Amino acid sequence: MKTAIGMISFIAVGLLAAILFGFRPEATRSLPFDEEQTGLKERIVIKFSHVVAENTPKGLAATHFAKLVKEKTDDAVEIQVFPNGMLYTEDTEVAALKRGDIQMIAPAYSNLSVIDPAWLIMDLPFAFADQQAVDSALDSKLGQLLFASMEQHHIKGVAFWSNGFKQMTDSVRPLRIPDDFKGLNFRILPSDVLVSQFQALGATTAKIPFNEVFASLKKGIVDGQENTISNIFTKQLYQTQHYMTISNHGYLGYGVMFNESFWDELPPGIQAELQSALVETTEWMKQNTAAMQEQQLRQLKQSKDIDIHTLTPQEREQWVQAFQPIYDQYREIIGEPLMNEIARPK
Repeated sequence: MKTAIGMISFIAVGLLAAILFGFRPEATRSLPFDEEQTGLKERIVIKFSHVVAENTPKGLAATHFAKLVKEKTDDAVEIQVFPNGMLYTEDTEVAALKRGDIQMIAPAYSNLSVIDPAWLIMDLPFAFADQQAVDSALDSKLGQLLFASMEQHHIKGVAFWSNGFKQMTDSVRPLRIPDDFKGLNFRILPSDVLVSQFQALGATTAKIPFNEVFASLKKGIVDGQENTISNIFTKQLYQTQHYMTISNHGYLGYGVMFNESFWDELPPGIQAELQSALVETTEWMKQNTAAMQEQQLRQLKQSKDIDIHTLTPQEREQWVQAFQPIYDQYREIIGEPLMNEIARPK
């Protein structure tokens, strides 16, 4: 009897020990410590989606910004850059930002005009004489009014990035005077001002996402397009076009935007570091974009794929006169406060 009681006691103690130490649920066991995992819970991840190539001014600026943020925040903030429309296209990135699927975008001003007509002012032809004029306007009341227009859409504007002035290209004939545009079809960004611009020249338009431009030109869906030297060069658009006119008729820039709720929830210290990195990146981008455009234009001039013509003062004047009615057409749509910040081209 004693032996049986002893065996039962032994088994009971063993089972108790197994329950306490050996058969614990997996979730309650302590995981091994991994120094590389330290702080991951505190890291802030910002998904930055854009639609151009990594070697364009915007693509390079996005990478530069991500690097600066990593350094300034001691790796507490990670900017994950998704270029080339990898996540979202021009048509879908704003909606994705509003939903919070991504936290940061940098759409062209034309794309922002779809959200608010105030941004149409940046598409007015010959509105700015040079880069200095653009910078001066955006650093003052014009820039403030444009960012304010985004507030009602729950989008936080944080910076203006530059890509320089646009040039005309086509595959049919040289574009020197307004009559040369008649009957041609051009790809444009989604902007009513750009529709009116080509209508004033006797041309038609098609709104095509940037990542589809090369194929559309190659297939002959459109005859031509307008873009900066860097976009024409990096996307190899010149291989589909026979003629390019250095016109500097329009400006292409990007509004750097955050999901407003996400931005407001960031600690003030992090907001300050992001703003600091944006200021540095914006200045870095201006300097590098100008140098890049000059180098790429020299390479294009050496190419046998495209014939390049620079507008003469007399030809430019004909373009300016053709575009004058657009200013009256859009004054009420854009609004007097914004229109008063720019002068009619002369």
